[in-house]
Amino acid sequence: MSFRISYAPPADDTLAKMRDNESFRDEMSRTLGQEPYGHASSAVKSEQDRREATVSGAIVLYYVSRSVLTLTVVRLVPLP
Repeated sequence: MSFRISYAPPADDTLAKMRDNESFRDEMSRTLGQEPYGHASSAVKSEQDRREATVSGAIVLYYVSRSVLTLTVVRLVPLP
């Protein structure tokens, strides 16, 4: 079962500025898109569906909606 990945406007703007954004999107699909609670992600403030993970050199803050199989990236911070 895979999750659809969507990007909130601030995260989408950051993604557009990243050098290798296609590689990042592919990695997101392979990891968090397949298992949003895996990939060494952690719950934020004890909220199970509010998650944070590091993917392909970026910190990703996202929400999981199990009912509609969607992962929404709300913040994306590329590491230097």
